[in-house]
Amino acid sequence: MPGGRDVAAVNDVSFDLAAGECLALVGESGCGKSVLASALLGLLPANARTRGSARLAPEGPDLLTASQAMLSRTVRGRRLGLIPQSPSAHLTPVRTVRAQLEETVREVTGTPRAGLRAATRRAAERAAFPLDHLDRYPHQLSGGLAQRAATALALVGEAPLLIADEPTTGLDRDLVDRTVDELRRHVDDGHGLLVITHDLAAAERIADRVAVMYAGRIVELRSSPDFFGEPGPRHPYAAGLLDALPERAFVPIPGLPPELDALPAGCAFAPRCPAASETCATLPAFAGGLACHHPREAVADA
Repeated sequence: MPGGRDVAAVNDVSFDLAAGECLALVGESGCGKSVLASALLGLLPANARTRGSARLAPEGPDLLTASQAMLSRTVRGRRLGLIPQSPSAHLTPVRTVRAQLEETVREVTGTPRAGLRAATRRAAERAAFPLDHLDRYPHQLSGGLAQRAATALALVGEAPLLIADEPTTGLDRDLVDRTVDELRRHVDDGHGLLVITHDLAAAERIADRVAVMYAGRIVELRSSPDFFGEPGPRHPYAAGLLDALPERAFVPIPGLPPELDALPAGCAFAPRCPAASETCATLPAFAGGLACHHPREAVADA
């Protein structure tokens, strides 16, 4: 709450995610993607407030109101896994990667001591973490290696739902593809995956559906083939994200996103939108997978 003001970081977000499905949550930095992930995991600051509900299953506990004891003992790592955005901050600095992987494998899977070393090696190989680096400490790892270590830890529990927050940060293109393909295998084995990413190429490779977030709200939600192919996105902001890619128009979206503590009453994208009109002074309702007063035509460009 800068200056004593409330900051509405995430507003009116609603979606479901099925087993065996990947939803990619995309948007510029600061739009609320990682705040949403933190809320689901119970990792928001103590002064944060939440409304609504979030359940892993209809009969399951509400993640937004569950106690920290319940979340830590029965949810995190077992029913809900996380690949964190800042892996170095989540790795224990005074323990080697091997020690952390062995502990996770033992606690989450119940692997006996006799099979622990082999199971740890398999977990590392699954995330392309080099075996000759297992006895290194986190401060001895590059950003990319820390990312792979965090991915290995997250995949151990085979959690029904995995949240991957920028899982390809610091990786070269080959490792990006390998990591994305491993996460896709996780989905194809019947798990749910919420992937938060700036990497639209990775999103296209892995996602079944795409949710576009802007200024704390989801402004478009549609299937990945429709989003990346034809007819393409209908929200001007979502279209701008694709047009900014080097392999497309390579034209950036003009202007900057608004500060979350100074959002306008109407459409937050209006100051940057070429189609904006007086109607945009009112907030567009989210209906039919879209929140926009002036959506693009649902046809492919000629």
